[in-house]
Amino acid sequence: MKYYIIAGEASGDLLGSYLMKSIKKLDASANFRCWGGDLMEAHGGKIIKHYKELAFMGFWEVMKNLRTILNNIKICKADILHCKPDVLLLIDYPGFNMRIAEFAKKQNIRVVYYVSPQIWAWKKNRVHKIKRDVDTLISILPFEKDFFAQYNYETHYVGHPLLDIITDAMKNDDWKIFKENYHLDDRPVIAVLPGSRRQELKKMLPVMVQMAEYFPEYQFVMSKVKWQPLSLYQSYIKNYPIILVEGNTYSLLHHAKAAMVTSGTATLETALWNVPQVVCYKGSFLSYLIAKIVVGKHLKYISLVNLILNKPAVTELIQHECNPKKLKNKLAKIVNDDVIINTIQNDYKQLQHILGDAGASDKAAKLIVNHDIR
Repeated sequence: MKYYIIAGEASGDLLGSYLMKSIKKLDASANFRCWGGDLMEAHGGKIIKHYKELAFMGFWEVMKNLRTILNNIKICKADILHCKPDVLLLIDYPGFNMRIAEFAKKQNIRVVYYVSPQIWAWKKNRVHKIKRDVDTLISILPFEKDFFAQYNYETHYVGHPLLDIITDAMKNDDWKIFKENYHLDDRPVIAVLPGSRRQELKKMLPVMVQMAEYFPEYQFVMSKVKWQPLSLYQSYIKNYPIILVEGNTYSLLHHAKAAMVTSGTATLETALWNVPQVVCYKGSFLSYLIAKIVVGKHLKYISLVNLILNKPAVTELIQHECNPKKLKNKLAKIVNDDVIINTIQNDYKQLQHILGDAGASDKAAKLIVNHDIR
């Protein structure tokens, strides 16, 4: 079959690549045309647009780039008409993907949404569009099944693919080689995960890099995405003893004592590696203000860890609270206070229990390839 996959972020590229791998087990003739990244390309996908051209963060940033976004939608629709896929696979990225779902449905193309849009956070009215335009909705978060059941819409919960992804990473990790490649010493490591979008990096790096000055007994190791220029990172870390690593985030987390993480999928990845963390988020003032009004009334938390557990298991420093003084204080607690560390790691165990068993990608592939939706 011909599969058309759309992922607009790095996390979607990762999850999409594992889904493609599982689909190929069931469909040896699978042909993939993708909006994604390097990982999906490595699994045989023909990349039409790289996610680095699609990732706009925040309400104001989306408005500023609206012309580009609308042009990308136009390009995507034309490409779908040209290649005539058997199934359209959408991975998160709802602002873009919901428009494409509506278009594809009108073209009688089967629409599968993998990684449900987080409409439970805001825009709950989108559930009616999902019911209209999405043939099969596959969820990776446990509470989404009950949410959609309120609207008499069946959701297929398969578990979280990160469980498989991290298991694979553990098998392939070699800390000795990692240390030698990046010239690390024997001090414990604090991981710095500032995000992947340019807008995120410009907001988060100035705050995060200062922590290296306050904790000289640790070595600070920062995860760099390869499609952002080295000069962007160097402009912020030049005065601080911070080591940059590229493409080895899981090895970094496997051996980190603690982490500073920009809100997103990385918060869940950090938790599954059992690393105490402080979650950070800082956007433009206008985007934050709009988000506070639109989303704030629906959500108590921004990190996936706290959302799934429905409690403040990890500290969240948002907007004006994401400052060097507060970050220093919270970071000190997760590296020095054994009671806090044990509490966080016990919460992580509960999180893994809630997420359930491994095999999410294989389960999703079965739903997609075999049309086994019951």
